[in-house]
Amino acid sequence: MKRLLLDTHVLIWWLTASRRLSKSALRRFADPSCEILWSAVATSEIAGLVRLGRIVLSEPLSRIVSREIRKNGFTPLALENSHAAKVADLPLHHRDPFDRLLVAQAMVEEASVLSLDRTLDLYGIERVE
Repeated sequence: MKRLLLDTHVLIWWLTASRRLSKSALRRFADPSCEILWSAVATSEIAGLVRLGRIVLSEPLSRIVSREIRKNGFTPLALENSHAAKVADLPLHHRDPFDRLLVAQAMVEEASVLSLDRTLDLYGIERVE
């Protein structure tokens, strides 16, 4: 089974049914051979965007997360000590700490990252669009 970790922007586009989400990404969401991982890191980043007023939600984020994970069969991925410790091994290609944590999770969990962020390629992980 292919494991796909959602980058935060892809997750936001999924939640908002954005046209920015590629046909390729939509196929991956529908592919039963793909395990879609929803990271607590992405939830935390979305929470920060809500707090800053950059995203407005119609209901509490915790309710949205629970419902969408259950409804879509996504696998929740907690932030583990092994993920956080892996960040120490990463070069600073990306200044965003959320993205570095997602890269570390992808490495530890042996997952590809579903993202349009080409900077992630510098880490040697598999990134799919």
